[in-house]
Amino acid sequence: MKTLYLDCGMGAAGDMLTAALVELLPDPDHFIDTFNALSIPDIQFVKQESVKCGIIGTHISVKVHGEEELVSDHDHHNEHEHDHHHDHEHDHHHEHDHHHDHEHDHHNEHEHSHDHSHHHTSMHDVEHIVADLKLPENIRQDILAVYGLIAEAESHAHGVPVTEIHFHEVGTMDAIADVTAVCMLIHELAPDEIIASPIHVGSGHVVCAHGTLPVPAPATAYILRDVPIYGGSIQGELCTPTGAALLNHFVTRFGDMPIMKVTSIGYGMGKKDFPIANCVRAMLGDTLDSFSHTEAPADQIMLELSCNVDDMTAEDISYAMEQLFEHGANEVYTVPIGMKKSRPGTLLRVICKEADRDTMIRLLFQHTTTIGIRETITRRYVLDRKIETIHTPYGEIKRKVSAGYGVERKKYEFDDLSRIANEQGISLNELRRNLNE
Repeated sequence: MKTLYLDCGMGAAGDMLTAALVELLPDPDHFIDTFNALSIPDIQFVKQESVKCGIIGTHISVKVHGEEELVSDHDHHNEHEHDHHHDHEHDHHHEHDHHHDHEHDHHNEHEHSHDHSHHHTSMHDVEHIVADLKLPENIRQDILAVYGLIAEAESHAHGVPVTEIHFHEVGTMDAIADVTAVCMLIHELAPDEIIASPIHVGSGHVVCAHGTLPVPAPATAYILRDVPIYGGSIQGELCTPTGAALLNHFVTRFGDMPIMKVTSIGYGMGKKDFPIANCVRAMLGDTLDSFSHTEAPADQIMLELSCNVDDMTAEDISYAMEQLFEHGANEVYTVPIGMKKSRPGTLLRVICKEADRDTMIRLLFQHTTTIGIRETITRRYVLDRKIETIHTPYGEIKRKVSAGYGVERKKYEFDDLSRIANEQGISLNELRRNLNE
């Protein structure tokens, strides 16, 4: 399976995700040229080499009217989607040539020290901009879905309908460019699965014109519901609303990096320097179930899910086992065990494929009395198996042939043997001897 893994140990922002994914392409410059040819109004991407903690990666500079967006000394990313500046290093905040008002301030004009100015952009405006882009319909739909997540989060955070949300930095053309680029890159890379690490959101507070807000900011926190996140010693906002929305929309699941054969690695660099390399790392490759058979059969990596019960009848355990088998478990078995207070109990163990994990866990909780399930990743080595039909004096009989690792085994299907033995009025042993003559 073609898998994209995103390491978000230093958060995520639109420009960082763009740069990391661009590095996975065989010809990054061609993509930049293709993107710039879209002629998104007043926008141009410039790819730059960047070094963080001795690691070389890519930084994407977004030019608006030919100039890069200005940032304060404390901004984490050059793409800083919501309108406030960071104030985590001093007891006072810096005055800027322009005010950064949070997204819910829909009326203030913003004057910049360079020739362009930000205007308030509604979701309706974003839809018109995206509609004019010469892109496949599925990519346009992804762009709007990402913006829909941001609009919903802002609506919830500020208590106004989505139709009345006016984006500020989130809605400017540079942010639209980042969202568009990531959507294009995901479709070009075409992974079967996208996995991301738990997201480092940073810590502390950020200061905007309307007060001091906790990290993650309200909109980001809302978008990252049901997503594993954590803070840490890094002061500041590491995950922006745009980064959060892109991850929420595209990531299949969040967790540890799977066992995979990596074919390409990309480092998307942020603008600030920290003691930890300020980057998103993207890894593209194949997980084990897509390797060739000689390297790793599709069913080699398995999961063992185990639970202990001491208050279920034998009939109830039998029913639970039947349900697990019916829904794809490779093996289900029980072991008698001793439990607390010397009570006899039962260890119930399920062996399944990783893709069936959630189904098996749900069934275990549904059909047993357990309140906890243990997981172990294990390897299974199997022989190649096939079923062949052979002609015998007793008619056609199915036979299983297993081969590999220098051995070969043949075994008649028991159902066929028992049927013929009953029809002929002979024992199974006699029938086997006659078949093997």
